[in-house]
Amino acid sequence: MESKLAQFASLSQKDKAPAYLSLLPEILSRSNPSAIATDLHSLVDTVVNQDSVGLVVGRQVLSELVKSLGGGIIKDNELRKRIVEDTLATVQPRITSYEEQVNSLRFQLADLLEEDEEWSEAARVLMGISLDSGQRTMPDEDKLRVYVRIVRLLLEDEDSVQAESYYNRAALLVHSTSDKETLLQFKLCQARISDYARKFLEAAMRYHELSWVAEIDEEERRHMLSAAVTCAVLAPAGPNRSRVLASLYRDERSAELPTYNILSKMFLDHILRSAEVKDFEGTLKPHQLAIIAISSNDRLASAIPDATAANEPNTSTRTGPSTVLDRAVMEHNLLASSNIYNNITFRGLGALLDLTPGAAETMARKMIEQGRLRGSIDQVDKLIWFQARDEDDAQGKAGGLGDVEQVTEDTGAPFTKRWDMQIRTTAANVESIVQHLTEKNLVKFASAAA
Repeated sequence: MESKLAQFASLSQKDKAPAYLSLLPEILSRSNPSAIATDLHSLVDTVVNQDSVGLVVGRQVLSELVKSLGGGIIKDNELRKRIVEDTLATVQPRITSYEEQVNSLRFQLADLLEEDEEWSEAARVLMGISLDSGQRTMPDEDKLRVYVRIVRLLLEDEDSVQAESYYNRAALLVHSTSDKETLLQFKLCQARISDYARKFLEAAMRYHELSWVAEIDEEERRHMLSAAVTCAVLAPAGPNRSRVLASLYRDERSAELPTYNILSKMFLDHILRSAEVKDFEGTLKPHQLAIIAISSNDRLASAIPDATAANEPNTSTRTGPSTVLDRAVMEHNLLASSNIYNNITFRGLGALLDLTPGAAETMARKMIEQGRLRGSIDQVDKLIWFQARDEDDAQGKAGGLGDVEQVTEDTGAPFTKRWDMQIRTTAANVESIVQHLTEKNLVKFASAAA
């Protein structure tokens, strides 16, 4: 090979291109992988880095090599990867002169790395592609595809920080395409970025939206529906989450999911037990089990000793939730308890949530401040008073289950409204049963004495 290259160096400029190009088929047809790699390195180094060859000839030879590699002439992926990496390293000193060929090689290398599930390495190769240069500017639609692919690869290795950076670049170009596949990939990246950033409510809505797209495979849609349920469960308790939970609960496909039990309990405001939470915890990804930090102020407030609870041997010593799931379950149980009790002591709420009385008060206070819980706190009597929720906050209009108009008498006593409604409903049910029995002649009423 060295002798042929030295011989071609003395040819005229117009004869050099055909001469060097004739070597490519000869090299690629050899049976010895080491010989192929070695000879291709010598050829590329000669045409690229020897000034006597010329830029035009170098581009022709390199373009033909890129075309041959892309056409699958080399079946061994490991050999092909080795050749591509070696060619990129050889061309690196003069990369500005061969941008188009280098970009094509990087796309090929990224494909090979992705096949081997080397996600981060494939992403880094794509990051090195020159998308804007003086010689050739890539269209915005193609840039968008590259950015979305980088985001997808980084998320496979759970590198959400760098993925978000490239997602922001893609968001600026998303208007430039109408290609359905690219838009769907962008929306999926959007949902996953929200998931990793712990914006669970936003992620749940996006996952649920994607689960209805007919172009996506059925198994993938089921996976997205499951991800939507998981994110909805982890979202902060409150009216907004109730809307999302209702939408998922009404979805007939949710009943087939293994997480349906916890979804239904959260939607119906039932208190969750530790065994149920433990089963659900096994389905979560590492970032969804991240440990959360408690602020110093909350830690101090939660650690204030309670004189009445000091004598209780089973009083919890926990000063706050430790994980995202832990916090979601505690906030849900607190919200569920507001449907059961008119009021509850700090110590009683702490026993329910497995927290110190001070930590239970802190959690309730924060939820009231954020408008996610209706109530008030009496620190003198150490009581939390709950206010009856409007229909908008429960399973009616907020949950998307339709408008239910109920005419209730204004008694002037808000804490007895629910009790009055229960009595009214029970009396109506009894009357209906008696009427049904009377029609069947199963009940006879004695006539009144004159």
